[in-house]
Amino acid sequence: MTNATSPKIIRRLQLRGMDISQDPAFLKMVPWSVTTFALCGLMVGLATAFAFTPLLWAMVPIALLGALMPRHPFDAIYNYGIRRLTGTAELPKNAAPVRFTCGIAIPWIVAIAASFETGYSLIGTILGFTLVGVSALVSTTHFCIPSAIYQFLFGDRRLIVPALTGTAPA
Repeated sequence: MTNATSPKIIRRLQLRGMDISQDPAFLKMVPWSVTTFALCGLMVGLATAFAFTPLLWAMVPIALLGALMPRHPFDAIYNYGIRRLTGTAELPKNAAPVRFTCGIAIPWIVAIAASFETGYSLIGTILGFTLVGVSALVSTTHFCIPSAIYQFLFGDRRLIVPALTGTAPA
């Protein structure tokens, strides 16, 4: 479990657009804030490993809802299930960087599924496991590459380096 109070984790949460609180309930929730990323990575990983395109196609509207709505559909698994068992706070609504992340996932998942369906299994496998790697990175370290891209293009570029190093933003 990650140390929710470490400067590096705090900076990575800020990169994802999360409002930071020193409230003990918030800090107890932080390790669970990557649940949705982990579940998405798991689903894409299983679908890629077995070249199971129906699961990939099912993930497209789920990612679309994650991009359009303030809460990802998989957030409900934590908010209405896991948190009841752990006694932790509800996940905050997803800010623009996380919704952007879901938006990036849509064409990526379509490309994976289309690659498998058109006989380009090697490309599908590479794309699929690369997406799993990006998901695993945020799931284990809280560093979200697509959120960094969002901040670079549309947000606060000053958040990127501190998210990598754990230092205070300039």
